[in-house]
Amino acid sequence: MYESELFFCFLFFANFSFRRLFRDALHTCLKLMKLKMTEQKNTEQSNSKNSIGQQNTVSFDSLGLPTNLLTAVTAIGFTSATDIQAQTIPPLLAGKDVLGEAQTGTGKTAAFGLPALAKIDTSIRKPQLMVLAPTRELAMQVAEAIESFGKNMKGLTVATLYGGQSYGPQFQQLERGAQVVVGTPGRLMDHLRRKSLKLADLKVCVLDEADEMLNMGFLEDIQWILDHLPETTQMCLFSATMPPAIRKIANRFLKDPEHIKIAAVKKAKANITQYAWKVSGITKMTALERIAEIVDYDAMIIFVRTRNDTVDVAEKLERAGYPALALNGDMNQAQRERCIDQMKSGKSSILVATDVVARGLDIPRISLVINYDLPGDNEAYVHRIGRTGRAGREGTSIAFVRPREMYSLRHYERLTSGKVNMYELPNIQELGKKRIERARDEIANIVETKELTNMREIVEAMASESELSMMDLAAALLYQKQLKQPLQPKEDPKPRRDAREKDSRGDRNGRDRNDRGRDSRRDSRSENRADNRGERNSNRGSRDDRPRKAKVNRNDVDWQTYRLEVGKEHGARPGDIVGAIANEISLDSSYIGAINLHDKHSFVQLPKGIPTDLFNQLKAVRVRRQPLAISASEEQVERQAPRRHSERSQRHN
Repeated sequence: MYESELFFCFLFFANFSFRRLFRDALHTCLKLMKLKMTEQKNTEQSNSKNSIGQQNTVSFDSLGLPTNLLTAVTAIGFTSATDIQAQTIPPLLAGKDVLGEAQTGTGKTAAFGLPALAKIDTSIRKPQLMVLAPTRELAMQVAEAIESFGKNMKGLTVATLYGGQSYGPQFQQLERGAQVVVGTPGRLMDHLRRKSLKLADLKVCVLDEADEMLNMGFLEDIQWILDHLPETTQMCLFSATMPPAIRKIANRFLKDPEHIKIAAVKKAKANITQYAWKVSGITKMTALERIAEIVDYDAMIIFVRTRNDTVDVAEKLERAGYPALALNGDMNQAQRERCIDQMKSGKSSILVATDVVARGLDIPRISLVINYDLPGDNEAYVHRIGRTGRAGREGTSIAFVRPREMYSLRHYERLTSGKVNMYELPNIQELGKKRIERARDEIANIVETKELTNMREIVEAMASESELSMMDLAAALLYQKQLKQPLQPKEDPKPRRDAREKDSRGDRNGRDRNDRGRDSRRDSRSENRADNRGERNSNRGSRDDRPRKAKVNRNDVDWQTYRLEVGKEHGARPGDIVGAIANEISLDSSYIGAINLHDKHSFVQLPKGIPTDLFNQLKAVRVRRQPLAISASEEQVERQAPRRHSERSQRHN
């Protein structure tokens, strides 16, 4: 094509003998050809580069990370870096600030955690890395991931600071010299005010899910915290979107940041049927046991939030008769491999694991995935359900979703290009039918495979001596067999509001009131106003100060009086106490009797025989930032039965 163009140019200009014009035109044609060839070459290179980019992966070895971190990453099962990791780690290692725009679940924790850990000096027992997270769930997840990444860093300590937890353990973590601090804004503010958290040696600060923190009202808190950072602190901000408020924070606190933007990629999971069970009526553990008993599966993996949960859930399943293995970051490589081998070989069929250790897990026989706890980010959900439906097989996933978490289902559907259907948990009728079928099959197998001559003689003798029928003897033996696990289970309890859905200490986003600095300020203002009107109300008791009458006059409850170390001086109201107790131990408010408030303590009536574990839970519950420290008491609490309609009428007449 290019030769023909030259030829025609030559003929045209040669015929007219315009030598100068010919020379200029020829020069122009050559430049045009050169430009076209360059464009074509660049296009080919670009296409080739894109093709290579789709096929090739970036290894962690090439990113400049120290050996101890690379070893930990390999042990976890990470084989190659994600886009956000490959683009974020080098500039952070170089000391640059980073502004990351990426969807949840793209691997951000490793993207900022690994280079930040590389900068930490474990001989210095002071905070050097601080991560701000919007919720306690995400804070715990980030902390556990960082601990896994830094498992080969001798002396590394991670402190997790969030509301709803006693200050005591958090003080201890900080006093021991934690180099990494992960927390929610409100609780971090509290520790900074108390001077229990000192940031003089802070090297790196990370804002994770900045847009979520903005949506949850943390903007002022974030700015307040960032104002207390050393000027030399390296900043890293991650957000799925960049609204003006987040952009303003970035412009103010980040110095010439490297802007990294990663597009979200949808992943189809056509061979995986997705379900969600709305937690209601029964506990998640009961639901899990029921699924393990009734649902047909080859192998099952159960995802929980923390390494402690892996052990707890596995032990409970074991006690219920379903042998399970726990897989967590505390296990060394040999233990991990042994655990996986047992699953692959069929020696075990239930695995309880966390996100971090399950990355890259390939066990083809896993046909069922249970999201016992929802992941902290949406992409992790995709990785989780991807443990089933492998090698062209069909798989099923069931997510246990609390009412406050239902919004997550839309994100899962969008990310997987699939539908999440609501799951109907097997009812007790189905459960009873399954158990009877299993008992019948077991008995039939015994009759078929075992020598029963002596047993028959014994039964015949028992029948003749006691004048009992064979039917009576069979029924009695079957009754004895089912004592441990009834063939006809009891009715499920009526569904009730999830205890944590409307916590007096939290909101629908799962954050604690103590996580919002403005709540603390609001409480202070309220207390000041209360002080100002104290004199005015001295002659007439406040509505909130009056003894609480029982909601329902329950004569079927054996009441016990308990003392609580919170009272009027702390700003407590009866409603606060009812909400805290009911929500913490899932107790219907009708089972909370009369409440008498005093200045520094209170008395409450509760049913006798509260289980020890629930009682210990209540001890740590806080009302108006004051631990209940509940204890049994002999104090007589005033009980007032609800007034009848006739009494109210007489009063108004």
